[in-house]
Amino acid sequence: MKTSAASTRMGGYSLAIDTSAGTTVAVLSMGTVLAELNYLEPMTHSERIGSAIQKVLNDAGLKPNQIDTVVAGVGPGPFTGLRVGLAAARYFAIGSGADLVSVCSLDSIALDFYQANPTAKNLVVTTDARRKEVFWASYSGVVNGIPQRTHGPSVNKEQDIGSFIDLASHESTELGVRAGALGQIAFAQGLSAQGANKDITPIYLREPDAVPSKGKKVSG
Repeated sequence: MKTSAASTRMGGYSLAIDTSAGTTVAVLSMGTVLAELNYLEPMTHSERIGSAIQKVLNDAGLKPNQIDTVVAGVGPGPFTGLRVGLAAARYFAIGSGADLVSVCSLDSIALDFYQANPTAKNLVVTTDARRKEVFWASYSGVVNGIPQRTHGPSVNKEQDIGSFIDLASHESTELGVRAGALGQIAFAQGLSAQGANKDITPIYLREPDAVPSKGKKVSG
């Protein structure tokens, strides 16, 4: 690794990757997005991720070894899709010698919402969790570039969210996860006393759809 010093991370280039919903990749410099690519289609992560990373690097005029920090969106998200981005982030960080940090994927939606609606107060963010459920979190605003989560992330049926928060006092948004916003949050966290989050544990919230077969019993 190059160095884990916050000043180096903040002054260098970062690559943000998220496949919790669609596929989104961005390159940033000190919190400013230099290049970004977003695919909303949620089923082609593994096919798109490699070429998407190469394209944003080319668009930013950078080589992989110039990336100082890789920002991984850790979900929540479906098991199969989410792990593609996390694996890509890990392998890129190892290959380039970059630091690896994480941001909750839903936080990126909150940041984009509050940047567009600076006077808004409470917000609830949802993404599709399949099985007629949603991943969700609620927020009270943004402080020093970091969304302030008040509940979640959780997974529930959308009609049940009102059991946990007062939906009447919360706004909602149709925005999606964006890698550029993830990178901006990681940059803001790097400036904070706590520093960027280095826990890359994925937020699955439930068991994967595909599970190993128990196998047949053998008699005799």
